[in-house]
Amino acid sequence: MATIMLMHWREATSDQYDEVRQKVRWDEDTPAGAKLHVSGFGDDGLHVTDVWESEQAFNDYFQQRLAPVIQEIGIQGQPDVKFFPLHGIFAPALGKNEQVVDL
Repeated sequence: MATIMLMHWREATSDQYDEVRQKVRWDEDTPAGAKLHVSGFGDDGLHVTDVWESEQAFNDYFQQRLAPVIQEIGIQGQPDVKFFPLHGIFAPALGKNEQVVDL
């Protein structure tokens, strides 16, 4: 069952996020099980909302690809991560993209 992953990382900066994105290359080499990724920054740090095929798919990706780069860059602290079963999705601007809609 698809899952929603919510992450809040107070210590992460937008420059660090951009560097991780560049080094991990998730835009070019899509992680197995990834369905949707949305990120933004507030006064309290990084906020991410993802949809994954499963919690295990995210955990595998985090350990194998993200964690080594995060350690290399030196992002401080630990993220607060929560998972919830996906109940529904509405993304009219994305159109009929089967990767997103067909969960």
